[in-house]
Amino acid sequence: MMLKDIFMSLSQNQFLNSTAKKYGLKMGAQSVVAGTNIEEAIKSIKDLNANGISCTVDNLGEFVFKEEEAAAAREQILKVIEAIHSNNADAHISLKPTQLGLDIDYSLCLNNVREIVDKANQYNMFVNIDMEDFKHLQPTLDLLDDLSLEYDNVGTVIQAYFHNAMDYLEKYKNYRIRLVKGAYKEPAEIAYQDKKDIDANYIKLIEWHLLNGKFTSIATHDHRIINHVKEFVKRNNIPNDKFEFQMLYGFRKELQLKLAKEGYNFCTYVPFGNDWYGYFMRRLAERPQNLNLVAKQVFNKKTNTILGVAAGAFILGRVTRGNNNKRK
Repeated sequence: MMLKDIFMSLSQNQFLNSTAKKYGLKMGAQSVVAGTNIEEAIKSIKDLNANGISCTVDNLGEFVFKEEEAAAAREQILKVIEAIHSNNADAHISLKPTQLGLDIDYSLCLNNVREIVDKANQYNMFVNIDMEDFKHLQPTLDLLDDLSLEYDNVGTVIQAYFHNAMDYLEKYKNYRIRLVKGAYKEPAEIAYQDKKDIDANYIKLIEWHLLNGKFTSIATHDHRIINHVKEFVKRNNIPNDKFEFQMLYGFRKELQLKLAKEGYNFCTYVPFGNDWYGYFMRRLAERPQNLNLVAKQVFNKKTNTILGVAAGAFILGRVTRGNNNKRK
């Protein structure tokens, strides 16, 4: 738990985030981020498509507090949509409301997201509104409510660690929903803290939506849950066109290919861009075992050490402050 807390703190550290942008995909992030520009992302998408895997594309970035930054993010995502269409790629869009101005003004964010959804709709492309931390949950659902009055190519994410996740799922059962366990640190009053509780609720949500929902994206790397779903859909005669499995780019590649070859709909979450640091740290916070995937790339002589030194200093500072507080 301590290691998870450290990575979550690092993900929100603005100094490290800005440093990361300067030095590109270091610290092994190139293994899990599909490049820093649209051209690199499209190449990664086409490679996955060639193996029968569709993609959802995330232009990395969040927690924007300037209108011009939100506008720049909007324009970049519109370019991604054009690139997907012009390259005949099998992909759709995932976006984060805070990148598009949710922390600045709701109407500003709504207009930015509407423009994206409208452009995607012209190409019959789906847009998934990613879910962030709890304080942004209701405003994100408000965006979905408002946009669905005009468009039907939009959906969102339900996080299984929230106690009332089923309430949200029941309300939005007629939408295409991505189900995840949850990646942010939330208090016990609103979210399960124990992995067993989260897993149990996750399976409950998956089963309910498979039986009652429109389309279910099951986003997990957990092979035990995947095997459970495979048995559940067979037992309940649920057709493959009612759901898909999703995993993150760069993780469990062999399992991704195996599921696609078995005939299941499979979608890889493809993040790209310079603003990769927060995303990367949250992936390590979710499962510290993910460190094994990048350790060889991090700890070698060719690795740029600036980010590592900065991270080490940050952690050391936290530990030092903690020890000083204990002595008081």
